[in-house]
Amino acid sequence: MSDKTIAQINTDDLRRMDSQEGLILQSCGGSLQEWVDGINGLLTEAGILLEGSKFENVSSFQHDGMTCLLFPFERVALDVNRLAMWRLQTHSQFGGTWLSDFVPNRLGGFVQKPKMELAGHDGNIFSIMGRASVLLQMAGMTAENKEMVERVTSCEDYNKALRIISEYVETELSPKPEPQKSTKKKKGRNAHER
Repeated sequence: MSDKTIAQINTDDLRRMDSQEGLILQSCGGSLQEWVDGINGLLTEAGILLEGSKFENVSSFQHDGMTCLLFPFERVALDVNRLAMWRLQTHSQFGGTWLSDFVPNRLGGFVQKPKMELAGHDGNIFSIMGRASVLLQMAGMTAENKEMVERVTSCEDYNKALRIISEYVETELSPKPEPQKSTKKKKGRNAHER
């Protein structure tokens, strides 16, 4: 991986990641690729990255004059409990925080998708797309609106078009966030406990 494959994002992108989680490291100077390689190595040695997994879809962004890196948990096998302990132990070194903490505490919170009901409206996809477009524009989501319109107008399947719209505005078809699975082991009662 080279620095060119580390995606450059901005804080507005972070505010739209409400259904994701990841590790953010702050004040990363020098070669970003060296940071990614070094963190992957440290987390592998610590038994946090599992099954030969490593962070590959790392993003870089600027905040308060610092370069920060986002290591998203998606498609990475890891021991979250060990990572939480590692993050606390190395906080003074790396300024590590969770995405779900950083956005509300540093950026004012996640951007909420506008809500729109599909039920009870005519089946004209352009009418439905038009309503969704107005909602996105009112929410200040101009880039998302443009992307949605381009995707829907190039789609040749009505149901697929509805699913695309439901990615941008919350509808009955929008995917529900998956609950986080706990990696904690259940402890049995000690025979001496009463």
